[in-house]
Amino acid sequence: MTQTVVNTTQGSLTVATPEAAPRGGRLRALDGLRLIAALMVACYHYGGRGGDITRAWGTSAARVFPTLHTPFAYGCLGVQVFFVISGFVICMSGWGRPLRSFFASRVARLMPAYWVAVLLVTAVFALPVVAYDAVSPSDVLVNLTLLQQPLGVDRVLGVDWTLWAEVRFYALFALCVVLPGANRRRVILFCAGWILAAAIAQGAHQPLLDIVLMPEYAPFFVGGVGLYLVHRDRRDPYAWGITAVSFLIGQHYAVRSLWNASDPHAFAHRTSYGVIAVVAFGFVAVAAIALGWLDRVNWGGLTVAGALTYPFYLVHEHLGWVVVAALHRRLGVPSSATFLLTVAGMLVLAYAMNNLVEERLTPRLRKALTAPRQ
Repeated sequence: MTQTVVNTTQGSLTVATPEAAPRGGRLRALDGLRLIAALMVACYHYGGRGGDITRAWGTSAARVFPTLHTPFAYGCLGVQVFFVISGFVICMSGWGRPLRSFFASRVARLMPAYWVAVLLVTAVFALPVVAYDAVSPSDVLVNLTLLQQPLGVDRVLGVDWTLWAEVRFYALFALCVVLPGANRRRVILFCAGWILAAAIAQGAHQPLLDIVLMPEYAPFFVGGVGLYLVHRDRRDPYAWGITAVSFLIGQHYAVRSLWNASDPHAFAHRTSYGVIAVVAFGFVAVAAIALGWLDRVNWGGLTVAGALTYPFYLVHEHLGWVVVAALHRRLGVPSSATFLLTVAGMLVLAYAMNNLVEERLTPRLRKALTAPRQ
């Protein structure tokens, strides 16, 4: 709430007025952008890098996709786009919500599909015909907690490092914003404080501060939060300032970690301009949604696309290796058809996970976590 002074014949009266509220209903364009980011990451994992995918193709993906392997190499930046989206969505979902409800919604959203993905990948990798090493049973059990990375345990899913970053963002947002109660002033202070603290942590070179404050990823989460403030009030100069500073710092980290034009052994040579352009795409796309420019993009199918994104993201990498090897090396399916069939197969699996797992378990888990206890 903000306060406004109203002049009356008896003097002045201070009254409370509501803060600017977001416009519209469900932002379906955001669902579509989620899937685009997931497909970017899939392009990277299937044709934009070396490693285990080389064994799946039987040769370097640079030979399989001689033209596309370089643009595919930029697909890893889909993760940064995800983080911007996450900052927007978490601020939107946490606004006006009590801590218990916020915690329950995050756990219920993340864990059911994640548990199934961990068990499914473990089971597939245990098959004798699959040439990839399975994680030990003890490590699989630790993976179910989503704390395997800080505990130094082998990971079942290659992409789960991003979930660890998400969990830390949720914790910071919950403690600093949701617990005391979200409002514009508190969110602005959170964004400014996190960006400043992350910069200090970067200069301090202290591992504990790096783990908590995530200097490399904080600008993307904060940028998404700033864009949600823009969504609430497009004339808010603080919101635009937060977004601009976040982009400027975020592109720096992205270029620093991904620019490899001078590396003769690089799988593909990314340019600094290319990295900046993809980061800018993420910010601009979310900004366009925040400003309502894509409100007409309101197709019902985008809701389905958004629902498929998370399970697809979880399973596409490791199970994709298995499918690529089966189609391309064993059945002789051409590389382009193998790529498309693998993506389609992972989307079908994601649809099954969404219908059989998420739609059934997510509401039950949320209800169990929010039920009052005596």
